[in-house]
Amino acid sequence: MSHSTPPPRPSPPAPTARADSAAGPGGSPPAPDQLPVIDLSAADGTRADRRRFLAGLHTAAHRVGFFQLVGHGVTEAETAALTGAMRSFFALPEADRLALDNVNSPHFRGYTRTGDERTGGSRDWRDQLDIGAERPARAPGPGEPAYWWLQGPNQWPEALPELRTAALAWIERLSAVAERLLHELLASIGADPGFYDDAFGEGAHPHLKLVRYPGSPSDGSGQGVGAHRDYGFLTLLLQDEVGGLEVEREDGRFHGVPPLPGAFVVNLGELLEVATDGYLKATHHRVVSPPGARERFSVPFFYNPRLDARIDPLVFPYAGTAPGVTADPANPLFAEYGRNELKGKVRAHPLVAARHHPGLVDPGRQPTMSP
Repeated sequence: MSHSTPPPRPSPPAPTARADSAAGPGGSPPAPDQLPVIDLSAADGTRADRRRFLAGLHTAAHRVGFFQLVGHGVTEAETAALTGAMRSFFALPEADRLALDNVNSPHFRGYTRTGDERTGGSRDWRDQLDIGAERPARAPGPGEPAYWWLQGPNQWPEALPELRTAALAWIERLSAVAERLLHELLASIGADPGFYDDAFGEGAHPHLKLVRYPGSPSDGSGQGVGAHRDYGFLTLLLQDEVGGLEVEREDGRFHGVPPLPGAFVVNLGELLEVATDGYLKATHHRVVSPPGARERFSVPFFYNPRLDARIDPLVFPYAGTAPGVTADPANPLFAEYGRNELKGKVRAHPLVAARHHPGLVDPGRQPTMSP
């Protein structure tokens, strides 16, 4: 994929002090073997603290599209409640996990067996539980968009009631963190912090994955999850100490992201790149399977707007210097968020699509996105 040639662009102020890990000398991006580290608590500091925080956030979002977030306020106890329940889930007998098979859900919720999800047409070597906001099922009526199929109930293991409590609490907690972060991110580039508030609210469509990478696949591919960009606004990832996440950097190579205790790895989704005409970056990333039979656990949380939200272009001072959105004819982007997510789900979960939504897939196995 390629960008159009960007015109000269103004640089944000060079961050220093508490944000100095977000950029090198003169405001340049950090070395490829490290990500910027952004301390969200600095937003509530002195005027100088806040100025440095906003400058560092601007640099990270504009030039890298990825950063480590600390100072977010999520406690070790909150994290332990979720990760403990997650590990207990993956320790359940396979029959208990398969009782939640997402093939049974027209809403793409539930358990995906190792190898059943696809990225870039190739299988991902991980199993996972997909969870969203707990809402009644909505089947689209005549003439309504097919993306309303994405709204519906989750599937929960009867033997592990604490998982439901921990997962829904995590969605609520991280939604608040992501909302604050999005406001600060927009402020950092001179935009109205509440510009997209109407796109979220009570109808927002958050998405949580509980993921296990069981070790290297037998085919030797090493693909835990293939290279991709997220299609929402913001992703906050909790990763364990094993590592394996890799981010494409300015040199065109994928570089590992060493785990930072207590931090969330944050990346920007395609909707923010589209909304800013490429000024904010949605960056390719992937996961390399851990060696041998070693397990890796991760918890990505996706902060997404309402399914029917239409994402207007952002008004901000740097808009005239934006380089344009990444062009990819195989990955068209739609004005309504729900169409983008449904496109991704149909591609990633072909078994669910074939069983419940055959009309959304053409004979060439490409999403059609017609109602």
